[in-house]
Amino acid sequence: QSEVESSAITFGSAMSASVKCNKWERALLLFNVMAWGGVKFNAIIFNTSISACEKVARWEKAVLLFCVMNQSKLESSTITFSATISACEKGDAWEKTLELFEVMSESEVEANTITFNAAISACEQ
Repeated sequence: QSEVESSAITFGSAMSASVKCNKWERALLLFNVMAWGGVKFNAIIFNTSISACEKVARWEKAVLLFCVMNQSKLESSTITFSATISACEKGDAWEKTLELFEVMSESEVEANTITFNAAISACEQ
């Protein structure tokens, strides 16, 4: 295992722990430190960062991370879409919620209960 891969795993673990402890700012700070330090991002890092945004309804940042992830040629999963869609729903961005739900369907990524609940809640707004 290379040093760069080990760094990504270490940062990812620290980010996950931060999100679980409701320290979303720390998780996003670690994301920035990784970028400055040249550590290679993976899907888990992006998903954790998007989840941190979702916890506090920072939907614009979640969507930005989602777009950067896709531009990086990393594959968006059910987790990626669900966290981004949920962040938009919590941030009262119902149009973006439904837009992402449509993109998810077109991408043939399977939705889960979280995704469906966020889309339904967005329609209630």
